[in-house]
Amino acid sequence: MLVVDNLSKCFGGLRAVHCCSFDVNPGTITGLIGPNGAGKTTVFNLLTGFSNPDKGTVHFCDEEITGLPPHRVFHKGIARTFQIPREWKAMTVVENLMLVPTEQLGERIWNPFLRRRLVGKQEHAIRERAHEVLAFLELTELKDEYAGRLSGGQKKLLELAKTMMGKPRLVLLDEPGAGVNRTLLKRLADSIYRLCAEKKTTFLLIEHDMDFVMKLCNPVIVMSEGRKLAEGTPTEVQKKQEVLDAYLGGQYVAVNS
Repeated sequence: MLVVDNLSKCFGGLRAVHCCSFDVNPGTITGLIGPNGAGKTTVFNLLTGFSNPDKGTVHFCDEEITGLPPHRVFHKGIARTFQIPREWKAMTVVENLMLVPTEQLGERIWNPFLRRRLVGKQEHAIRERAHEVLAFLELTELKDEYAGRLSGGQKKLLELAKTMMGKPRLVLLDEPGAGVNRTLLKRLADSIYRLCAEKKTTFLLIEHDMDFVMKLCNPVIVMSEGRKLAEGTPTEVQKKQEVLDAYLGGQYVAVNS
C-alpha cells in the first residue's frame, strides 16, 4: 500500500532522515520504533506533506504522492494524528468530528441561505456519521462534552475518531499511547485492532511503549539515525542484538523473560 524509497531530509546541518526505505502492506498494523531523534516524526511529516524530502519518493496505492500538500494527501486516503492532540477545545466532541469531512456545502457563504435544504441534509448525514464513529469507539457518552475538558487518553481516542470521519485507507498515529493511563491504553489498542480487522483500515504508528507495540504491531520497523535499522515480527525484532542494545536496552526481554 505504501512504498517509501530512499527518503532523505536535512535541516541545515542536521540529517534527520537518510536513505530511509520501507513498505507498509494493506491490512497491517505496522510499528515504527526508535529513540528520540531517530527521525520517526520527520518521516511522518514527509509522508503527509508537512515537509518536503530532499530526495526519495513516496508511493501510495501505486501512485506517487511525494511532496503533495497535506490536504491532497488526505484526499488520497491518508490521515494522521500528532504527538500532542489538536482538538478544538471550545467545541463539543461531536462538533469536532463534524468539522472533518471536506467539501461541506455550508462552508460556502451563500449556500446556507440559497441551498438551506441541501445544507441541512448533508449536515444531518455528517452528524449521523459522527454518532456512528463515537459508538464504534465507545465514546457516545462524551458526545456533548467540550473537547478541552477531556482527559489525555480521551483526547487520543478523539484524535482516532477524527481520522475515522475521513474514512481513510491508511492512518498514521504519532505516539498514540503517550500520556495515556493503562486502562485507556488498552481501550485505544482494542479500537485500533478492531478498526484494522473490521473496517480494513491500515495503520502505521510511532510508539515508545514497547508492550503496546509488541502486542499490537506486526511487523515492527526500527529506525536509527534516520535509517531503517531492522524490520520483522515482534519476536524477531526482540531477538536482534543491535535493536536490544540501541533501543530496548534489554528491558523488554528482562520484563517478559
